[in-house]
Amino acid sequence: MGCLVAATHSGWYLLVVDVVGPAERHEEVDRGPGPFADFYADWCGPCQQLEPIVEEVAATTDAAVAKVDIDRHQRLAQQHGVQGVPTIVVFSDGQPADRLVGVKSAAQLTNVIDSYR
Repeated sequence: MGCLVAATHSGWYLLVVDVVGPAERHEEVDRGPGPFADFYADWCGPCQQLEPIVEEVAATTDAAVAKVDIDRHQRLAQQHGVQGVPTIVVFSDGQPADRLVGVKSAAQLTNVIDSYR
């Protein structure tokens, strides 16, 4: 089992990744409203634009946040239907509930997270 850990100004938020043979499964750590995963790539310009926005939202909400590098965790990205980056998947009750593709504002991201409280 491995851990993907994303640091923010307000603390640590994590997404636990179990690697079992050729398949990868995930289990969200539900620490409040709508935990979300930011699927990104280091080479992606829009992902770099979104990074400070994700950090801002993580610092102002109690939602668990994970950063998932699609190049390192291709199966996890495939399991969540990630076809382009950046993609943010918001979870509710342990299931993917919403998806945002492309650069979004902090207000847009916060509104989506708050809608799953």
